[in-house]
Amino acid sequence: MVSDTQHNAARLVDRRPTISGTELVATLVPPPQFDRASFDSYRPDPEYPSQDEARELLRAFAAPAPTVSRGGFFGFGKKKSADSAAPAPTKPGIYLDGGFGVGKTHLLAATWHATAGRKYFGTFIEYTALVGALGYSGAVGVLQGARLICIDEFELDDPGDTMLMTRLIGDLTATGTKFVATSNTPPNALGEGRFAAADFMREIQAMSDRFVTIRIDGVDYRQRDLESDAIALTDDEYRFVLADVASAHERMTDDDFSELIEHLATVHPSSYSGLLSGVQCIGLRNVHELTDQSSALRFVAFIDRVYDAQIPIRATGAQLTTIFGGGMLDGGYRKKYLRCMSRLNALTASEVSQ
Repeated sequence: MVSDTQHNAARLVDRRPTISGTELVATLVPPPQFDRASFDSYRPDPEYPSQDEARELLRAFAAPAPTVSRGGFFGFGKKKSADSAAPAPTKPGIYLDGGFGVGKTHLLAATWHATAGRKYFGTFIEYTALVGALGYSGAVGVLQGARLICIDEFELDDPGDTMLMTRLIGDLTATGTKFVATSNTPPNALGEGRFAAADFMREIQAMSDRFVTIRIDGVDYRQRDLESDAIALTDDEYRFVLADVASAHERMTDDDFSELIEHLATVHPSSYSGLLSGVQCIGLRNVHELTDQSSALRFVAFIDRVYDAQIPIRATGAQLTTIFGGGMLDGGYRKKYLRCMSRLNALTASEVSQ
């Protein structure tokens, strides 16, 4: 076991971040790793034509509306259409459904960057948190008038939040706002490749009617075998990393895994990014299997923010890709856990930024 007395590394469990509605609005932009995401930088896999089809549809969706040029009698009534490889969808929203690692978030960010005017980009959790912080009317007031709202990791497994977002989307599309969302549909619960299961259809039928649903097929671009395990360090290796990072004047945190899991329950998921401010490497000791699903889902949400920030992880104990126990990988949240495992593989193999 690594002793806490051997170093003075910061601890995530000592942080109590909160975020106001105003601060939350300011964060509604793509994660730093997608600062330069574009349709041209997206690399569709030629073996899965749906990837290129989705890109071209979104390119047309983000293009400026056709302008009216002089023509016909008295110079009126003739439209000039913008060039595009695909016709622009007639509905105000596009819903991207597919497995993890096929580039849905890249395409979402590319659409955001290509769209002119006021726009917002956030996760489903961030938008529901915004409503919680500002109230429904306050959130509508802030978002109203935006040309585009991007929703990453759309949740369809909570009826209350789904109905809330249904209402929000309906009110905003009525005033001209367009939406693009990526799917995080639990496949065993709702059926992968469908917009929603019958149990939810009444609640979100109106939302479904506003979206063109696109299925993106493919394999995880990270090219990592999920049957393998994330890298785990010995205690001696972990001490070396702590010392090496400290000597390089990098900020590495050092937490016991159980304590971090307990701490995440005291922080709203919309504030998880606040735990990571200034952090350049995360240290976790004594990693072990999780059997409580609520704890596991909170950890998944935390890793999503860690991955967005591209912060490497160094850990001891069990391999992080083996922590989802108790039959979790056979349940309705299988897709979430597999995506998290893929990200944990990438994060434990990543180098500490210099």
